[in-house]
Amino acid sequence: MKTDIILSGVGGQGILSIAAVIGQAAVKEGLHMKQSEVHGMSQRGGDVQSNLRLSSMPIASDLIPLGQADLIISLEPMESLRYLPYLKRDGWIVTNIRPFINIPDYPEMEKIQAELDRLPHTVTLDVESLAKEAGSPRTANIIMLGASTPFVGIGYDTIADGIRSIFGRKGADVVNMNLKALQTGYDAAKKTT
Repeated sequence: MKTDIILSGVGGQGILSIAAVIGQAAVKEGLHMKQSEVHGMSQRGGDVQSNLRLSSMPIASDLIPLGQADLIISLEPMESLRYLPYLKRDGWIVTNIRPFINIPDYPEMEKIQAELDRLPHTVTLDVESLAKEAGSPRTANIIMLGASTPFVGIGYDTIADGIRSIFGRKGADVVNMNLKALQTGYDAAKKTT
């Protein structure tokens, strides 16, 4: 088993929480894992990106080479396109379609959507709307994780256990809210693939 994942978005969207949950699940599965993070700006709105490499064999580097990512998980649509050179030909992009416009010359969303539509393997969701429907706008990142779960290479139940482990110290209500978000994203992705 080997899965190379690029997580992308902007500061404050919960990218690193997604990485923590997947990492916890990987450890439970007995997988090797390496992670590298890039933080553009430490405050909300700056580019945040993480390389997450999972494998049943030892991993030499924490950085994913060009053309080798199996999956790009992005909470911001323009950021998903930024990392396209890293995606394998048969790789998947799972992205939010609602932009976080943090620059004055942000591209028109129609152009971004057209680029996404040209790709053979994409799941595009309005995760903010799904999070509101699920009962908590703060769980958009976990909805994105749920939508990505079919492509991560770790079973749904193990990802759910990762949520219990990472959020357990915050109490049962927070755990249950995030488990509901995970299921919402998972179900939404299944409808689109």
